[in-house]
This record gives sequence, structure tokens and C-alpha cells, in this order.
Amino acid sequence: MGEKKLRRPQPGDGIVSARPGVPSEPAGPGLHRLGLGGGRDALLYVPAGLAPERPAPLVLMLHGAGGDGRNALGLMRAIADEAGVLLLAPDSRGRTWDVILGAYGPDVAFLDRALAAVFDRCAVDAERVAIGGFSDGASYALSLGVANGELFTHVLAFSPGFMAPPAQRGAPRIYVSHGTEDAVLPIDRCSRHVVPRLEAAGYHVVYREFNGPHTVPPDVARQAVDWLLD
Repeated sequence: MGEKKLRRPQPGDGIVSARPGVPSEPAGPGLHRLGLGGGRDALLYVPAGLAPERPAPLVLMLHGAGGDGRNALGLMRAIADEAGVLLLAPDSRGRTWDVILGAYGPDVAFLDRALAAVFDRCAVDAERVAIGGFSDGASYALSLGVANGELFTHVLAFSPGFMAPPAQRGAPRIYVSHGTEDAVLPIDRCSRHVVPRLEAAGYHVVYREFNGPHTVPPDVARQAVDWLLD
């Protein structure tokens, strides 16, 4: 995967163009529907106590197959409150993320719109913009994170199945966790295959295995956020 120069995003190339800036419509604390996608939308969570003018870390959190943004939000909300981290939790356009169904397309476009909406509502720390996810969401987070390293500084991949980045851009730091008893995405075929590929490509990877099934233990999620903030 060779690094390529930035260019205008094209349909299907997996590139996200939104970037942090100066908010024009600051969002107050609490849960906000962004109103971008009808029945399947995106949720923004702003913890109480954040100073609107002070840039905060952002985690774009992606749900697993068959889920929605509420599932992804539930994994991280309590930790976000404690850590002062903004959360963006979008719904996939279909039952799971587009590249898993065959090619980049509508989900990348929707995530780009959702991120632009967040950047217009929140001051975001450009040094701590993470993309994360669980299961299919983790596979998608790895794929988009590697392809969009100029935006995403960190990737949080909880029990990923694979990665399919269209290119390698930037150098995001990567956190991967996986349960040794995972019967949905077995660790030997998934993270134990993916992590060496990432390391061989030159990425800094923190890898944690835990005794458990296809899940995200609270202490693992907390460790990942602590690592993001370190």
C-alpha cells in the first residue's frame, strides 16, 4: 500500500473530505440527532462540562452488522462522560457497512456528511480524531482509518474481521482488541492475521487479547479511550 497525494474524493474511493474547523452552530451538552438520513441517521453525544470553545477529542464509533448508532453509542457513552470525549455514532445505510457488502459508496458519503455536521457544531481537537467500531464496524474503521490517516489520528478496532483499505494515507495509531473465545469472528483468522499485516506496513499497534467471546469488555473500551487521550 503506497502513500498517495491528496486529491478530490471520487465516488467509491473511500476518502473522507470533512475536516475540523471553527463551529458556526455550537451544540450544547446531551444527545443530538443530526437529521441527515431519515429513519437511519447519526447521533452526536456531547458530554456535560465541555467548554464549547475548547477543542475536544472525537470518536466516530461504528456499530456491528444489524445494529445502529444507538448500539455503538452504548459501548462508549459512560466512558465519554468521564473522559470528556465527543461521540459520533452513525447508522449504516444498509444492514452493514458498504465495503463489507462489496464496495465503498453510500456509507462513506454519509459519514463525510455526518463528520462535516459535527465539525460545524463542535470544536474538535485535530490531534485526537478517532474512528472506531465493533465487529463489522471495527473492520470498517480499520479500512477507512488506514485510507484516511490525514484526518483520523487513531483507530479503535474491537474484534475486527478484516481490513480492506483502498490505499495507505497518513500514519494513524491503532488499537486492536479481540476475545480468544470469539465464535463469530475467530481470533486466529481475524486479529491474529490483521495485526501482523498492520505492523509489517509500519503502523504502531497496541494489541490486546482477552479471555472472552465476541464482545467489548468495559475495561477494554476504557483502556482504548485512555490510550487515545495519552
